Amino acid sequence: MTQHSVDADEDDVPEWADRIKANVAGEIRRRRKEMGWSAQDLADQCERLGHPIPRNVIANMESGRRASLPLVDVMVLAAALKTYPICLIFPVGYVEQTQELPFQDLVPTWDALRRFTSEQDVPGHDAGLVPDFERHASLVRTALAAREEEERARFAAKTATSRAEQAEVERRRSEYADQAISAKYSLRHLRRDLRAEGAAPPDLPLALSDVDTPESNADTTPEDRL
Repeated sequence: MTQHSVDADEDDVPEWADRIKANVAGEIRRRRKEMGWSAQDLADQCERLGHPIPRNVIANMESGRRASLPLVDVMVLAAALKTYPICLIFPVGYVEQTQELPFQDLVPTWDALRRFTSEQDVPGHDAGLVPDFERHASLVRTALAAREEEERARFAAKTATSRAEQAEVERRRSEYADQAISAKYSLRHLRRDLRAEGAAPPDLPLALSDVDTPESNADTTPEDRL
């Protein structure tokens, strides 16, 4: 019986763990068969990845006879099956409902996955630096796209057939240039803040390597600093 309240008997707790293990085992079996692999094929691939998981262990896991399911095994099995660990834990579309924690009601598996990955906010939970890294990725995309559009506009200006067309193209080029400068300026400050938190910022693409140049005076404008 699913645990519905904190008053449930402590002996019910393993049911939650068994449910999670069943999710993983079922998705491993489904994915393995989808790829046309035997349990031995999967074991061989795990060994090639550097973390051997014997065929009999995989068979016991899929049949529910294995008592434990180490996280490292889940990570390697997911890589071997060319999927993501989260897709084994929360098999969206194949398991309709699951439990996130003991003594909790069943919830849609999609909702559980989104909370597990912090895509869906949970009141009172700390997402760490994930939002900062997501913003960093967004700023990088913006800066790169603006640079690309600026180059296109620069080329279009050379082939413009009239002054009016050239003026319009130049206006767009200047607009894209400003967007790139603004994104790079924000990136520089975000990366500085991440380092102040003791974190290592994500790597930058070569095209944005100047974002990490020595910092100028704090009260200069974005245009002056980039």
